[in-house]
Amino acid sequence: MSAELARIDYRTTPDYYIDTEQVTDPVMLYLLSCCPTVFGLKKAVVDLLAGRCDITLPASAGVIEPGATVRGPVIAAAGAVIAEGAFVTGPVLVCPGAVIEAGARVRDNTVIGPDCRIGFGAEVTRSLLTGGVFMKHASFVGDSLLGLGVNIGAFVSTTGLRVTSGPVAEPATEQVCAHLDGHRVATGQTKFGAVIGDGVIVPAGTVLQPATLIGAHTMLYPRTQVGGFFPAGSQGR
Repeated sequence: MSAELARIDYRTTPDYYIDTEQVTDPVMLYLLSCCPTVFGLKKAVVDLLAGRCDITLPASAGVIEPGATVRGPVIAAAGAVIAEGAFVTGPVLVCPGAVIEAGARVRDNTVIGPDCRIGFGAEVTRSLLTGGVFMKHASFVGDSLLGLGVNIGAFVSTTGLRVTSGPVAEPATEQVCAHLDGHRVATGQTKFGAVIGDGVIVPAGTVLQPATLIGAHTMLYPRTQVGGFFPAGSQGR
């Protein structure tokens, strides 16, 4: 193990949030294995969809129903469905078994993993959804990583940009930091939403602060604002 890898806090690695032994999709396995920390996954998705990675993307052999609005490079893999009334703006990969339903919006360097369901009013951008994620209601996920079987309740929103340093600039210029044990941890990103581990249910109406880290199988109780780090298997009140 290199000195650099030895310095990495395990709580920032993909394995802390996602049980990779349960991941079978080759593209998803590649993405999760190529990044030492979760903070590198956004760039990895960009590189993947731009064809800069050593893995072949699946053919677009899924169903794109008449009436779906699809713009830019969009791959619907075999078994995926982009339904009538859905809005998808590439680069986007929709993996086998995933369904983008009417009224959903997916855009801008996003991978929707196997068997995910993105429903009416839900929006996903610049994110990686590992598999079996349910976003069946109006909600927003941006600049984030969601593990296996995550359930996003109605009116949940991630936030990826801090607004404590004066007027908001677009594109953003200030780095977002996570917090572990009272210390700031650089993400290397100017927009970073949340990492939500396997099996987490995010209650309706929850707003996740920038760089929120939620370990696998954490139980979140209803709150309007959630932020910081939640260890795997903990309870967030």
